[in-house]
Amino acid sequence: MNQIVVGIGELLWDVFPQGKRMGGAPVNFACHCGQLGAEAYPVSCIGRDNLGDELRGRLTDLNVDQSYIAEDATHPTGTVQVTLDAHAKPSYEICEGVAWDMIRMTPALDALAPQADAVCFGSLCQRHTVSYETIHAFLSGMRAEALKIFDVNLRQAFYSKAIIEASLGHANVLKLSDEELPVLAELFGVSGAVEAQLHGLLARFDLNLIAYTRGPDGSLLVGPDETAEHPGCPGKAIDSVGAGDSFTAALCVGLLTGRPLAAINDHANRVATFVCSHEGAVPAFPQALKDA
Repeated sequence: MNQIVVGIGELLWDVFPQGKRMGGAPVNFACHCGQLGAEAYPVSCIGRDNLGDELRGRLTDLNVDQSYIAEDATHPTGTVQVTLDAHAKPSYEICEGVAWDMIRMTPALDALAPQADAVCFGSLCQRHTVSYETIHAFLSGMRAEALKIFDVNLRQAFYSKAIIEASLGHANVLKLSDEELPVLAELFGVSGAVEAQLHGLLARFDLNLIAYTRGPDGSLLVGPDETAEHPGCPGKAIDSVGAGDSFTAALCVGLLTGRPLAAINDHANRVATFVCSHEGAVPAFPQALKDA
């Protein structure tokens, strides 16, 4: 597979009680896509500090291309305080005024955008004008037929109807969770049962697909003419951080390679279950998951 896949947005340290781990949904997504065979590039910004140096070291260990990881001398590398509840579900306290708020459009990104076959982006990194404008410039520079996945990823109060609406204007695939759907349904006035709400969003924003995830209860993929449901995979959750990003990566690679929706949904659930059963957002996949 030679498709070029981009994850654009936050790169940071998730700080747990027991220590810190590399995080940031778009970067996790890119790392997972790389494991699944794509030519994957994270696009972000880190501080010119020790935490930034450590992130570069971690990306090197993961054999991730850092060509589009910029540095900012006046803003620190981002951190997030993470706590896990009894069901391994995370909650976050996200620091503001950090380097990933300062992702700037460069000639290199201008050149990358039309080459990209797929991109994943979220709402969190659009909280600051600089990164917001860069993300939308990158999306505008992509080919019309490229895959543009908006993984809503609502965090704290770092989103607005305007950001979500503008993002859906660029996207052709929406990924959201069972906690996020009620927020979007209220914002955009869609009603009814879950599937009716998804079809309402699909039609309103002229999307090709919506991926609706339900944690351990699996997922629903809804297109204009086809639906694929999955009940989830059995497994013990140790750490669910990064599981949604791995689901999105498997979804992306499956769509790029033209697999049937049901097969994509099954693979994405198995990948996410594997990530949940391991500590850290980007555990190494076994060959069986890479080949699936």
